[in-house]
Amino acid sequence: MTTYLLKRLRQSLITLLLVSVVVFAGIRALPGDPALALAGEERSPEALAAVRESYGLNDNLVVQYGRYLGHAVTGDLGTSSRTGLPVADAIAAALPVTLELAALSMLLAVVLGIGAGVVAAVRRGKPEEWLANAVALVGLSVPTFWLGIVLVLAFAIAVPVFAASGYVPFGTDPLDNLRRMVLPSIVLGSGLAAVVMRQTRAAMLDSLSADYVRTARAKGLTRRQVIGGHALRNSLVTVVTVLGLQLGHLISGAVVTEQIFVLPGFGKLTIDAVFTRDYAMLQAVVLCTSAAYILINLLVDVVYSVIDPRIRLGGAR
Repeated sequence: MTTYLLKRLRQSLITLLLVSVVVFAGIRALPGDPALALAGEERSPEALAAVRESYGLNDNLVVQYGRYLGHAVTGDLGTSSRTGLPVADAIAAALPVTLELAALSMLLAVVLGIGAGVVAAVRRGKPEEWLANAVALVGLSVPTFWLGIVLVLAFAIAVPVFAASGYVPFGTDPLDNLRRMVLPSIVLGSGLAAVVMRQTRAAMLDSLSADYVRTARAKGLTRRQVIGGHALRNSLVTVVTVLGLQLGHLISGAVVTEQIFVLPGFGKLTIDAVFTRDYAMLQAVVLCTSAAYILINLLVDVVYSVIDPRIRLGGAR
């Protein structure tokens, strides 16, 4: 197990290093002169020269990347040209909002998606399967922005059960926090729940027709033991793969949802950085998002090894 984890960790660190190179080069390839954006209204040659000297823009790209990587390792992601504050502080304030939104959306998707997928597979050809497939199709088809507007009109204006916008930290007021996060979580998690439901159903149908399930039934195991202990466990490898990929999409896809519900999260930070050409903020946002993808894939590999020991043994070779 340790050998497997060390191998995956080494691969993740190498991937993160390559991603940092791509992010650095991509930001430098954007049209326009970063010094012009950093100088603000003062565009005199002296001011531009001072900005280039201050930010090291006169150095070659290799030196700039080395400086950037060294600062990033210590947690220094630069200073925002829009606010003049450290980028790391802005990310530290915005990231918990997006992580909470992604966690609640994922919880909703796992509970509804896996539950509906198992029911649809076990009750194949019955009304339960038709209903689950119909709901999943709606979840895949309805645009996020439209669903968000409808939920706000229905449950925040017509029937004011939930709040329509804003954010309150969970530690400050847990109840008010949930009132403001339920609707965004439903909007962001409904599409994922539909994907998880369809994948769970397909994987369960394959497992229920496998030889080991027929053997478990022949041994006299109960229906619950056959479905939960054998069919569902072997189906979880596929489901975990989907969840791992979609969790990354949740973090990046929260941009639209956070705009609809005015949440001060990672999505709003990204939009502001793009529109104001805040190069340091944009670079840090892309790097953090990429790091999140890599971390999620590492965690998925760890979960694989727990669900199916054969993956752990094979990957350690």
